[in-house]
Amino acid sequence: MWDDCCDYNMVREVRVKGIAYLGVGAIDKIDPILGSLKSEGITAVLCVCGGHAYRASGAWDKAEAAALRHGIVLALYNRVTPSPTTDTVDDAAALGRAINAGAVLAIGGGSPLDCGKSAAILLANPGKSAEDLFCFRFTPQKALPLVAVNLTHGTGSEVNRFAVVTVSGRSHRSIVGHDCMYPRYAIDDPALMAGLSAEQSRYVSINAFCRVVEAATATAANPLAVTLARETVRLVHHWLPVALNEPENLKARYGLCLAALQAGVAFDNSHLHLAHALEQPLGRFRNLPHGMRLAILLPAVIGACYAVRPDVLAHVLGPVAPDLRGLPEEAAKAARAVENWIFSLGITQKLLDWGVQEFDVEEFCNFVEQTPSLGLLLSVAPVSVSRQLVARIYTESLRPMM
Repeated sequence: MWDDCCDYNMVREVRVKGIAYLGVGAIDKIDPILGSLKSEGITAVLCVCGGHAYRASGAWDKAEAAALRHGIVLALYNRVTPSPTTDTVDDAAALGRAINAGAVLAIGGGSPLDCGKSAAILLANPGKSAEDLFCFRFTPQKALPLVAVNLTHGTGSEVNRFAVVTVSGRSHRSIVGHDCMYPRYAIDDPALMAGLSAEQSRYVSINAFCRVVEAATATAANPLAVTLARETVRLVHHWLPVALNEPENLKARYGLCLAALQAGVAFDNSHLHLAHALEQPLGRFRNLPHGMRLAILLPAVIGACYAVRPDVLAHVLGPVAPDLRGLPEEAAKAARAVENWIFSLGITQKLLDWGVQEFDVEEFCNFVEQTPSLGLLLSVAPVSVSRQLVARIYTESLRPMM
């Protein structure tokens, strides 16, 4: 078992902060939450979201009605796009300053939540810009209270301290994580996610799956991250096919919400590494959806990591590949098992199907080497990361494994 090789002499931080409400009808908690903020003297709240889901899900109607009941001004910034930029964060913060916001409400998936976390920092640190934050020019010690209403079962951003934003003009994403960035309250209501398309459901759940595989195998992993990873994989393996066949099955959405929440806590107690680093060039050069990029790369990443973390990965991947025994020589078998499972979900494309060619691998490797923000991710990978390893992962992801 994996815990037989756990070094109990190494002390690891275990972080679980904030209050998360999970379950059908959890959105109704927005009323007492806003009431609590009002009791602190907060009379204006910046609401950060994308352009559509915040209304279509019904979350905005609940938030707007609650704000009206408590006499809170709710200023809407609804221009967050996937992979938000530092310019977007600055714009959102400017609206918050204009109303003298005392808190931030973020409604959406990972991008609106990340934007909301970032705006909450800027509003508590006058004179600072999003570029200052994401280019590490200062270390924030405070942020406005943040309420995160999650609309996808993928990133787990509603329960962790991380945010990812694209630095405007530099074409790369940067990740920051500070203690002041934890949402004070999180809402995970499966009913808000019943409208996710099949494609969205696949991609966000693969994101959760990938996050725990990386979190469990990173050099910073602790036993909680590994335990949560196994359960997250089990939940996604069991409930994602149900949600694809029955989109409004709230029990299935609940299971996937729980999986994503656990993925957020696992990631918060560890880190991400190879898949989330190597997927970035695919977004820049081929504009592939985030979840698709991860689905394409994950089997090869598992193949690269399995030999040095066989006990952990055999344990975590058990629901998908129950016959793994935790032997280093099973690396290729584990990678194929995960790829076959991903294919069974309807995600069958590899890089060649998206127009990527062999010669593109060189450019991807250059991007990885030249992007400063990827250094931290690669530094906590369980294997020594070389240009040759990076090239091998991309090359093995061009076509289905044999």
